Order: sequence, then C-alpha cells, then structure tokens
Amino acid sequence: MKIKIQDIDINYIQYGEGKDILLLHGWGQNIAMMRPIGDNFCDRFRITILDLPGFGESDEPNEAWDIEKYSIMLEKFIEEVGIKKPIIMGHSFGGRVAIRYSARNPIEKLVLFGSPCIRIEEELPLTVKFLKKLKTLPGLDKFGEFMKNYIGSRDYKAASPVMRETLVNVVNEDLSKFAREIEEPTLLIWGENDTEAPVHDAKELEKIMIDAGLIILPGTHYAYLENLPQIVTILNKFL
Repeated sequence: MKIKIQDIDINYIQYGEGKDILLLHGWGQNIAMMRPIGDNFCDRFRITILDLPGFGESDEPNEAWDIEKYSIMLEKFIEEVGIKKPIIMGHSFGGRVAIRYSARNPIEKLVLFGSPCIRIEEELPLTVKFLKKLKTLPGLDKFGEFMKNYIGSRDYKAASPVMRETLVNVVNEDLSKFAREIEEPTLLIWGENDTEAPVHDAKELEKIMIDAGLIILPGTHYAYLENLPQIVTILNKFL
C-alpha cells in the first residue's frame, strides 16, 4: 500500500490484529528486513512496516533530511494510518528515528537493534587526515567529491546526492538528550561483533536511559536476524 505524506509516496504494509507494533528498518534496507520480526507476532499484534523515505518503494525526500524530519514524517504517518501508542522496534537508522519520535510521543515500549545514537569522536586514520588537509589547499576545492568517494562508507557511495547529504546529517547527530527523555521500557539488543554500532555504545546508551536493559547476542550488526528464534523468545517475554 502507499500513502502520501508531505508530498512523498510512502510504501507500507499492515497486517494482523491487536496492539500496534511498528517496525523501522536500517539504512539502505526496506520492509523485507523487518518482515521476519513482524511475521512472528502478527497472530496477536497489528504489524505495520514502512519503507522509510529514500528506501525500498518509497520516494526520496526532495531535499536532504535529518533525524528530526524523519521523525516528523513518522508522526504524520502514524496519525494517517491510525496507529495508537505503538510498540516501536527499530534497527540501526530506524532505531535513531524511533528514539527521536519516542522522546516526544506516547509509545508502549521500545526495542532497539544495534541503533547507535551517541556520537563518539574517534581518531581519524592518517590517510583520511591527509586527504582532508589536501582539500583545504588552494586550487583543490574540486578534490572534495573525489575524496568523499575515496574515504566514504559503502552506504555513502551507494546513495544518491540527496541521500548522501541525508546520511551525513544522520550519522553526525548525537541523540543522547532525546534518549534520556524516553520513560517507557526499552530493550537494547546488540550483536557482540557489531562494528557499525559497537557494544560499548550500547552500554553507554543503557546508562543514560531511564528504563533500559541490554542484551548482547552472538553476531554482527544484523544479530536480530542471525538469532531470530532467540529474538522471538526474548521479545515474547518483553512484550
């Protein structure tokens, strides 16, 4: 199904009956990545999964967005499709959007799968420092795009110009102050070998949240899929 929110066509699916569970996928992903979770709970919950703008079958934003704009879109989407006080589950980027939304809207519970939200400055590799320094030299202003392609992440290289700017906005935003405002029970589920959202970030997130618990499982950034039977058992107890 599709619905127009802020002049953007949003693709989504909704199935099952009961309390609302809203599932938000990670960067570069789509509905299919969250469907394995939804399919295990549709017998007693109403499941809603959307392609966030810029992904799957949803339109890209007309300009670069940040987490705030995604959360505003989500507020309008939730209102339009009739979701009431949802249980929100978000992976990675979807978790970031969930944090921003949940800080100012009523939810039932929150589940975050490998969702980095605390920005920690890390020492840049020497090569990156060198390339950044080169860009500042006279006559090398056009070197910037080459540099971005050279040192950029896989997600950055694969994105359109608008989504590249959006990605920069997203990864540079520290959501700590919003995470601190969430009062509802929150479950943090992380892969012990997650290199995109390291476990030490999850431990810091657990410390600053009002009512959060952390579970560390074997696996990578996609530990929620790599341990799906165990995840279903854990979520059944949490919900």
